[in-house]
Amino acid sequence: MAESKSLDHYETLQISPTAEPDTIHRVYRLLAQRFHPDNRETGDATRFRIICEAYQILSDPESRAQYDAVHEGQQQARWRLIKAGSESENNFDAEQAIRLTVLEVLYTRRRIEPLQPGLFLIELEQLTGTPREHLEFTVWYLMQKEYTSRTDSSRLMITASGVDYLEQNYQTTNGRRLLAARNDQPIMATAS
Repeated sequence: MAESKSLDHYETLQISPTAEPDTIHRVYRLLAQRFHPDNRETGDATRFRIICEAYQILSDPESRAQYDAVHEGQQQARWRLIKAGSESENNFDAEQAIRLTVLEVLYTRRRIEPLQPGLFLIELEQLTGTPREHLEFTVWYLMQKEYTSRTDSSRLMITASGVDYLEQNYQTTNGRRLLAARNDQPIMATAS
């Protein structure tokens, strides 16, 4: 399952990599109950499957040790990408472009999927080609400005204020368009 290899099981369960087994079990039970397909209000079969898979790996000491070895390497690689990808410590133009890209993705999602307009942070990471660690600041900013909000299932979605902001600033982005991702390439590109 290629999808599960790219998922961060700690993020899926919303716990720290140093979480104790009791914490893992307690959080799993809460999330499993919330996203179980039989739950008419918040059920989500896909999310439930991902949560169960994460729990299965993290609750078994041997599987967790193997996963932790790979997870640590992935985290180090992410931070190297962030450091290598930034021209300076505070690249304001790049941050503004990421904000507009996130809003554009959420705008498109709301228009295409009006009954489920939100996306999880991991989906935004894949769609924008931006590491989660960098998106956390972007999401914080967009939520503080009330351009985005969170659904009951923790998905991020655009607000009416976010739509207004995107539409007002879209002209200044020099015709950016989202292109289909190819081989894990970022989907943000500039059209000529």
